[in-house]
Amino acid sequence: MTEQLADALGFRWDRDSIRHDVGVHSVERAVWRYQRALPEFVWDAAALEGNPFTYPEVQTIMDGITVGGRKISDERQVVNLAESAKELVRVVKSEKFTLDKPTSDHFQQLIAQGEALEVGHFRGEGPLTLTPGVSLGEHGRYMPPPTEPGGDNLRRIFTVGVAAIRTEIESPFEQALAYFLFAALQQFYFDGNKRTGRTMMNGHLMSHGIDAISVPAARRAEFNTTMVGFYRTRDATTAFAFLASCHPDFENPPGIL
Repeated sequence: MTEQLADALGFRWDRDSIRHDVGVHSVERAVWRYQRALPEFVWDAAALEGNPFTYPEVQTIMDGITVGGRKISDERQVVNLAESAKELVRVVKSEKFTLDKPTSDHFQQLIAQGEALEVGHFRGEGPLTLTPGVSLGEHGRYMPPPTEPGGDNLRRIFTVGVAAIRTEIESPFEQALAYFLFAALQQFYFDGNKRTGRTMMNGHLMSHGIDAISVPAARRAEFNTTMVGFYRTRDATTAFAFLASCHPDFENPPGIL
């Protein structure tokens, strides 16, 4: 891969190992398949955050019925994920989805409302200037670019990174996965970065007629281990393999492309 792409995104990967034989269909088909599996997407996303809601309970919440005996914060997270998923369907159907900051800000606000310190804008664009790290367990913490007053540094990183994704990567499938990892690494927001990044990834996939990706709740430990390795090494080869293995077109185990 080029130095320009690696520098712009902040990480590398073995581009020769990336699968490109993903099925490409109509946008309508991709959106229909996503809508049909919405409860599963919402439950998987909540489970990755450690949310205790069961799959039937998520279905109940999405039917507009409250669930007793659960924390309000956990229910709020599920509701936010459900609303953001429905909004993603609307935006993709309207052909207005794009990999840009306003779109990302919009979905982060929906996803992290009531949970993040600030929502709807990058770190530094509001009054808070602390820099939150990502816990890597026994490996300490990963510290993203600092939160600077005004957020100019993060806007610059985002602009350069997205431009590199668009110009240096031809495949929409590889573009989408690269965007998720870019968003997860740079931590543009105080919270909800991976959830927002996956939403943007899936919006880009569906906008190109490619089925969306859900990381199964049963693979939460694999996902977390993969992301810890990614944060520690800045090598995304394994992360690409893992994400690809979660796509419905690919049935190979993680690490095998």
